[in-house]
Amino acid sequence: MATRASSRPYQIVVFGASGFTGQFVVEEVARAADGEDYRGQELRWAVAGRSKKKLEDVLSWAADRMGKPQLKSIDILISDVSDEASLAEMCKKASVVLDCVGPYRFYGEAVVKACIENGAHFLDISGEPKFLESMQMKYDSQAADSGVYVVGSSGFDSIPADLGVLFTRNSMQGTLTAVEGFLSLKSGPEGTCLNEGTWQSAIHEAKDQANLKNFRKQLALKPLPVIGKRLKSRGAIFYSNEVQKYSIPFPGSDAAVVERTQRYLYENLQETPVQYVEYFAVGGISSVIKLMFGGFFFLLFILCSCGRKLLIKYPKFFSFGYFSKEGPTANQIAESSFSITFFGEGYSQGTDPQQEKPNVKICTQVSGPEIGYVTTPITMVQAGMTILKEPESLPKSGGVYTPGAAFSKTKLIDRLNKAGIHFTVLSQME
Repeated sequence: MATRASSRPYQIVVFGASGFTGQFVVEEVARAADGEDYRGQELRWAVAGRSKKKLEDVLSWAADRMGKPQLKSIDILISDVSDEASLAEMCKKASVVLDCVGPYRFYGEAVVKACIENGAHFLDISGEPKFLESMQMKYDSQAADSGVYVVGSSGFDSIPADLGVLFTRNSMQGTLTAVEGFLSLKSGPEGTCLNEGTWQSAIHEAKDQANLKNFRKQLALKPLPVIGKRLKSRGAIFYSNEVQKYSIPFPGSDAAVVERTQRYLYENLQETPVQYVEYFAVGGISSVIKLMFGGFFFLLFILCSCGRKLLIKYPKFFSFGYFSKEGPTANQIAESSFSITFFGEGYSQGTDPQQEKPNVKICTQVSGPEIGYVTTPITMVQAGMTILKEPESLPKSGGVYTPGAAFSKTKLIDRLNKAGIHFTVLSQME
């Protein structure tokens, strides 16, 4: 892997750099190039996409925002997901491809395939379980044979949750067996907003829930063993005394990604599997009413194609302003933040989890800046840096991995702490 990184023209290529998220990933790569990993040496990187003009504009935008005119001279590669030859050419030149082109259910597989066939490691920021799990089913063996690491869900979906559970486990004095996570989002006076691409992915995921269930049935995976007390899910809407807010089950991909990580650690490293459930802390009763009202119409409209077209055409209206074609303003990004608070329980050393009640509790937290265009670029780029800088700490062979499976033995959490995403132990008691 070290030979590959040094022999290829570019250590990192940002594919889809002119997209809404891609432009912020470009900025983050530029920051990483000036970081301690590359003091005294140069990070070789490039941007890739369909339009040279748009890529030039993104580099100029980043150069002006960061006060780094040299960014305007970063190399540009022309590559299109519909053109296999252009993808292959891009992947042959890269050690790591950061794929920012979504929705991944439509555009992701071609890039995964090109990376594996041409020896480039692959990272995406997908929160789409069907895509993520189907890539593992279809390409894990081929990626392993090629020595290529394919690591999905390397953005806000789902590095904070996945590595947060591992951080909780590693911080506990004893054996962690169950964790409840509570996601809270904070915003300033202007509120919060995400670009319409995330909204479109959510629409397609909601429409495809039945297919996802059937797909998982076909996999016929054995249930992970439950060690200690079984963790029970709470109601559809409930008041959480832990975070003092009304909460709902989090509809994102985090829990599924964590489960895949725990399966890998149990089956390959014989580590005790941790049960995980995640909730979204909505707020007060007015927020609950607003959510129920919006959720009802969302679920109603996704049932037919005309309804889905309306949802896609008018994201701002149907999401109460949480998604828009324009995306967030600079103030909205600057004033937004997140935290996931983890409440874990387990057993002290020498206690039999099958005979006793849990006797150790721990509370940890992962917190950071705005989720879509600050945290996501940080996690994606730092994951890429980990592949480049810590190959000896990755799993022994390539393959398709979750972040927790790929990076459990690395210093990625330390890297994230330095980059502004903080992992903290709040309390621990026996």
